[in-house]
Amino acid sequence: LRWSWDASTQRLLAAIPGANPERHPLRNLAAAALASLGAFIDEHGPEIDALAVELSAVLSAASKTAPDRSIAYFSPEFGVAAAVAQYSGGLGILAGDHLKSASDLGVPLIGVGLLYREGFFRQDIVGGRQTERYETVEPADIGAVDTGVVVAVPIDGASVAVRVWRQMVGATPLLLLDTDVEGNERSARKITDRLYSGDRRHRLDQELVLGVGGVRALRALGIAPKIFHLNEGHACFLLLELLGELVDAGAPLAAAVDTVRGHTLFTTHTPVPAGIDRFDRSLVEPELAQWAERLGTTTSVLLDWALLASDGPERPFNTAALALHLCDKVNGVSQLHASVSRQLFASHPRSAGIAGITNGVHARTWISPALQDLYDQSLGAGWEQGDASAWARAKELDTARLATVRDNGRRALVSLVADRTGVRLDPEACIIGFARRFATYKRAALLLRDPEGLEQALAAGAQFVFAGKAHPADGDGKAVLAELARFAASSDADNRIVLVPDYDIGVAQSMYAGCDVWLNNPIRPHEACGTSGEKAALNGAPNCSILDGWWADFFVDGIGWAIPTSDLEDPVARDLAESTALHDILVSQVLPRFGTDAWWDLVRTMLAHLGPLVTAGRMVAEYDERFYRPRP
Repeated sequence: LRWSWDASTQRLLAAIPGANPERHPLRNLAAAALASLGAFIDEHGPEIDALAVELSAVLSAASKTAPDRSIAYFSPEFGVAAAVAQYSGGLGILAGDHLKSASDLGVPLIGVGLLYREGFFRQDIVGGRQTERYETVEPADIGAVDTGVVVAVPIDGASVAVRVWRQMVGATPLLLLDTDVEGNERSARKITDRLYSGDRRHRLDQELVLGVGGVRALRALGIAPKIFHLNEGHACFLLLELLGELVDAGAPLAAAVDTVRGHTLFTTHTPVPAGIDRFDRSLVEPELAQWAERLGTTTSVLLDWALLASDGPERPFNTAALALHLCDKVNGVSQLHASVSRQLFASHPRSAGIAGITNGVHARTWISPALQDLYDQSLGAGWEQGDASAWARAKELDTARLATVRDNGRRALVSLVADRTGVRLDPEACIIGFARRFATYKRAALLLRDPEGLEQALAAGAQFVFAGKAHPADGDGKAVLAELARFAASSDADNRIVLVPDYDIGVAQSMYAGCDVWLNNPIRPHEACGTSGEKAALNGAPNCSILDGWWADFFVDGIGWAIPTSDLEDPVARDLAESTALHDILVSQVLPRFGTDAWWDLVRTMLAHLGPLVTAGRMVAEYDERFYRPRP
């Protein structure tokens, strides 16, 4: 509610010609409203709950006259807030930021996802090893309201009832689909139990609910989007459902394919084959039979649509290949990633058209409140949407005020680390942060490959804070986490390397506000975008990173440090060379400069350069201009 009110106020101020945000009466009114909002909610909770039910009915009626240019944005996960555990990593965080920025910009977007009753796992680190636990989530816990709509999705020969909930993300509605419905078989009720958990059958069932159930939910609510945006291939079955609707209405299949292509967008997020969902033909063929009959074709044709020649003789059903076949508009999430994707999908005849839109982040979600206040006062309106003229004023930020805000964030992080781990970091040290999924290609433990270089960096004043989760089924990722945890607990680390458990949005926000330098060292070019570094940069923390993803797109000398990559083919030799290069940069360039006048000059230059580039406002505006306006 605070974010919605604050964002709405900023939009109003920006719309008033000649308004001075610092002096305008609306700002004082908004501040007073924010101050009393918490008390009002506590006092009037029951009335607010009743109004929410009423509002749901109003929205259901209003949705029948949805804007002609509405966009349905399908994603298997949405990272909206720390208290809403419906995300696992970058894909979901990006989706949540996309919805928030669409709300800020007035882009008529409707999110479509799944409501996971147990969400993603909570993490404990016991004896240096990750353990997982799940907590049950009720729709009311995440602000979801029953729309009263239930749709049917055919799965494994049965009709599964899917309830449709609505959660508001600012002014953007998010529809959440739930199979925990009375009357469904027990196995069907568990389809939407957990995010990215279970076997291939479970994953296929979730994707059928998301794609087919999502389209049917929109129709039942009277919403007719002009663009369907697939945030990764998990929602690919929506494409078959759209074809079925057109053929049912009398269109020949070829004409239906052309129409669907003109109104769909597929965003791919992986630069490696292992990141693409594939299903055995024997598993998916029975599900395709209903669409083959409906479309007047054969299951072999549909399987061929989802075929990527590079997948080999097994010829699995490839969700990305189906999306490539049926979407005219396809993009990667950075310019480098788009180039890599064209190579990854080179065996597909439509791969040459893959474009690039570099991801951005929702500034007001990720920038610390104290720093937001400083930006509001010093940069004026528009900075959160990537206004270049606003960010240009970052070069004039007062060093003392900027340093005070950053010091406060660092001390808050020191307290968090002490509470979670028992380790007391030095608040005067240079804290280097690393927070993301513990996938092997992200190489969380790369700094350990050169022990001598690491020893020099620690002696020169570096302290490292790590956080992240490995997927429950990712044994290799868990092994990396365990290796890092063992070293952090050793005397060699001397409490200057810590691993914070139970990584989530809240931990991430504290790290972005409190870390002095942000580290990212994936195997290039395996990082599609990697937006954690964008969030840290907006909080005033320069990046020291491999030139991959967004950093490859936006890096210039003077705003941070680029870790050189090695062309050695042997992975052990490559990792040693890049670990040594990392420590050389830290010892010779980063740590000697930390805290000096030259450091603050670098921070201001970085903000002025990156501010207009890394916000989700810039990203969503680019999607709107390039892809969300359908052809006639």
